[in-house]
Amino acid sequence: MVVCGDDGLAHRLAAELRGVYGEQVTLVVPASERSVRPPVVVRARSASALLDRVVTAAAGLTGNGAGTGAVTAVGEPPGGIRLMEAAEPTEAALAAAGVERADALALVYDDDETNIRAALTARRLNPRLRLVLRLYNRRLGQHIEELLDQAAVLASGGPADGTGFDASTTVLSDADTAAPALAATALTGTSKVLQTGGLLLRAVERPPAGAGVSAGPGLATLALLSQTDSQGRADDQGPALLPDAAAVRDGGGRATVVLEQVSYAGPALPDGRGVMPWFASLFSRRLRWSLAGMVGCVVALAVALWLVTGIHPLRAFYLTLLDLFAIDDPAIGESVGRQILQLLSGLAGLLLLPVLLAAVLEALGTFRTVSSLRKPPRGLGGHVVLLGLGKIGTRVLTRLRELNIPVVCVESDPEARGLATARRLRVPVVLGDVTQEGVLEAAKIHRAHALLAVTSADTTNLEAVLYARAVRPDLRVVLRLYDDDFATAVYRTLRAAHPAASTRSRSVSHLAAPAFAGAMMGRQILGAFPVERRVLLFAAVEVGGHPQLEGKTVGEAFRAGSWRVLAREESGDAPGLAWDLPDTYVLQPSDRVVLAATRRGLAELLGRRGRERSGT
Repeated sequence: MVVCGDDGLAHRLAAELRGVYGEQVTLVVPASERSVRPPVVVRARSASALLDRVVTAAAGLTGNGAGTGAVTAVGEPPGGIRLMEAAEPTEAALAAAGVERADALALVYDDDETNIRAALTARRLNPRLRLVLRLYNRRLGQHIEELLDQAAVLASGGPADGTGFDASTTVLSDADTAAPALAATALTGTSKVLQTGGLLLRAVERPPAGAGVSAGPGLATLALLSQTDSQGRADDQGPALLPDAAAVRDGGGRATVVLEQVSYAGPALPDGRGVMPWFASLFSRRLRWSLAGMVGCVVALAVALWLVTGIHPLRAFYLTLLDLFAIDDPAIGESVGRQILQLLSGLAGLLLLPVLLAAVLEALGTFRTVSSLRKPPRGLGGHVVLLGLGKIGTRVLTRLRELNIPVVCVESDPEARGLATARRLRVPVVLGDVTQEGVLEAAKIHRAHALLAVTSADTTNLEAVLYARAVRPDLRVVLRLYDDDFATAVYRTLRAAHPAASTRSRSVSHLAAPAFAGAMMGRQILGAFPVERRVLLFAAVEVGGHPQLEGKTVGEAFRAGSWRVLAREESGDAPGLAWDLPDTYVLQPSDRVVLAATRRGLAELLGRRGRERSGT
């Protein structure tokens, strides 16, 4: 695997590929990046010591070339991460990184043009290379995917549909990939989620007492954790991944890891849904009550006229409207009761005029300001307060509303890109500087479920979180910070200061790296969950062409400790995932299934066992 980049995402991605998937990685960074300690390598297994030794020895190693395209080979440690320096991803730099022999290449520079230029060069050097690009322009990314995929098919001489090799091109945005994890963190306190079939899934550790209890529909037991002694030390047996029913039943003394859907159980955002939602959107609550009172008054006068004069009810209603609108039809010669009712109807008509005028003016104002921002409704509670409607905030807002979660946004820039999305989704927005007093109170922070601070300024996010904690100490907070080390320090300090509250600090590179790593492993990889020192992979696989799955039942296809079929993609009018597959269901060649597997099991299933043994 080759990773090229100029910021923290490249380091995090290299660590993810090595620490989670066990791949050998070449990391290509500019020379200025060498002096900065990679903030993410400490997360990968043994990668920290390896890269520290490589960086220390960098001054004594030289490469070939100079100037803009200079390449410096910093070293190739035995642990699997090779660090190189290159000012730009030129053809010489990509060749020195081994792109011609690589399985996948990730281009995660902060500049779209640099990534596209390097992708075109890499596709020419290796038509069978899997490409993963970081692009902010989503529409351009779709065209680039199609162009590079077509170039791969033509250059490799493969079939027109691209089968027979995996030279896919995947364009990702760190904002799109981080948004689901940020949304899940605000709901459940964890960012380790899996997004598939429109659902957010997470792996949850359950105590030993619940090991043999059914977890409910849509959940599956993924692992039995190691047994611990009285001092909390784990035994040497390790976790049992993908256990069968007998192992789960007999493992009463071991905690389990189950798959669970991330959902929101709080109150829904009041949005005027009722018998006539259009009526509620046109007129305010006070004006609606005034109109209702006037209608009741007219009905009461019509009924009284009917009872006093004994005329037909429709005629009584008609005469009441004539009197109400002061149409000249005096009740001369009529009874005293009729004359009194006519006077009362005229008085009600005078009262009705300002109400009708207010209704007309308010309706015209509603149509004129249809693009205006909504204010948080009274009595709102259990919502998520989202700070910042930039690139990241807009994606998070969209994801939260897809999950039907009530949101109140706070934004200081009236020209922010996410305001149009907030108007379209009818989400309340408070315009103002979040560091100013009263802004968070206007967003009903004292009754909120969680606070998501995702502005582009770390200090603004931190100040907002500290102020929110002062208002409500038990509030769940999630703040986006650029640097991993700073995020870790903030998390530890807030956790120590507020031990009873949920605190999460995340960097976008930390959240986006798993999606980029999964794309580098192939489009069938959906994600990975760590279980102690081992890893479970989740993949979407076509049943056809896999004798271990094709023509077998779900129960027969299950191999304990290797892989397990979890769901099947449904087609038709309502596409999605069927999670309640019975063990007797026969897998058809046309089926596409989602399965959980170990690294060794997935390699065997996909025919990569030989490559894994050879260490390439």
